[in-house]
Amino acid sequence: MIEKMIMFAASIASRGIGNKKTDVETKQLRVVSCFGGAGIETSCPFLRTSKQGDRHFCGRCGCGDKKHTWLIKNGTEYSKLDYPVLNCPVHMPGFSNYDPNYSVPEIKERKSKIEALDPELLKTVEITIGET
Repeated sequence: MIEKMIMFAASIASRGIGNKKTDVETKQLRVVSCFGGAGIETSCPFLRTSKQGDRHFCGRCGCGDKKHTWLIKNGTEYSKLDYPVLNCPVHMPGFSNYDPNYSVPEIKERKSKIEALDPELLKTVEITIGET
């Protein structure tokens, strides 16, 4: 529990006063890690749909279905995947705690495909709802 609180505090601090966001390429890689795209046909098995509609959140990290935990939002709204420092509970590419040696059976093959992804394909990945 304390580790989760420290990780959350690091994410909040990385946002800063001016709502700093991660770079586009990192967010695109995070989107692929969570949702698929760019040739990755499946989403993360831990991805959950919000009760609020067409929003999604991570079902593995324990943050739950709240407006500030939605992974992608409309336009310029700040979403969870925008944080400069953001950890993934399964250490996927694009996240601050990415670890190529960490693997759980549910994601092993999918993670390998993302690691081998052509960077040019990432440029086609939408990073907001309704915008590219």
